[in-house]
Amino acid sequence: MILIKKNSSFLYREDQKFEVYPILTKTVYMSLFHIMGFISTVAMLLPIIILFISGLAWYRSFPALLIYYVLVLSYYLALLGYIPASSSYKYYHGVICNFLDTPLILFYLLYFSKTAQYRKKLQIAAFVFLAFEAIVIAMYGFNTKATTIVLAPGLILTLVISLLFFTHHVKIAVLHHRAAGKAIMVSAVLFAYVGYCFVYTVFYIIKPVYKDDAHLVYFLITILSSITMAVGIYVERNRVKQLTELQTTREELKSIYHSERESKKMTAPGETAILNFDKKQWG
Repeated sequence: MILIKKNSSFLYREDQKFEVYPILTKTVYMSLFHIMGFISTVAMLLPIIILFISGLAWYRSFPALLIYYVLVLSYYLALLGYIPASSSYKYYHGVICNFLDTPLILFYLLYFSKTAQYRKKLQIAAFVFLAFEAIVIAMYGFNTKATTIVLAPGLILTLVISLLFFTHHVKIAVLHHRAAGKAIMVSAVLFAYVGYCFVYTVFYIIKPVYKDDAHLVYFLITILSSITMAVGIYVERNRVKQLTELQTTREELKSIYHSERESKKMTAPGETAILNFDKKQWG
């Protein structure tokens, strides 16, 4: 989820009157904004780097996660001024990120599916949500109004599904001491979307005076969830490596067993002929 602002200045003016006042002054906020933004950007680089180093970038559902982080990271770089970009570019980049947020995470969560049937249902849910987004875009246009509409059900859907996977994989990790990487990764998703639901409520529903303070909370959530995800990917790398080695060993044993069976089939007729020959000579 991306918090989209039409410009980089405060969303409120000094001449505006509210019943409540911003928690931070403008100077303090801008300093914290850039500091937290920089740390958040670095934190988002960690999962991307580990995905490539571990070789998981193109493994099963991980490409969806990679695309998600690359999209959000590129938006951060433009938002914070590390990449020169116009206000229009930043605006529409944020809109794209918000439309792709739920579908990408749903496709990534396929990795945690317990059964093939559950995986199929999750795929259907992702495509249905894409169709829903297409309808909203057709009705309201490609803008923040449309993303505000699709974000709410998307956040709730992702939160519920990640909670189900969290309870399942944490139970396996604790009771059976297996799949710790999956438990850590899905914990990162759950934590992020619990926080994003809170930030969405503050940014789009509650008093507008708190919109800029919500950015700082958003950065903090992104920092913690990205670091947790990076740790989970690193741990999962070892499990995938073991599974790959086991699969390779099974294929080799299968190949050897198949070769032995074929050789026995080829030698069996010859042995029969020799025995018959002996009978004719000595019978």
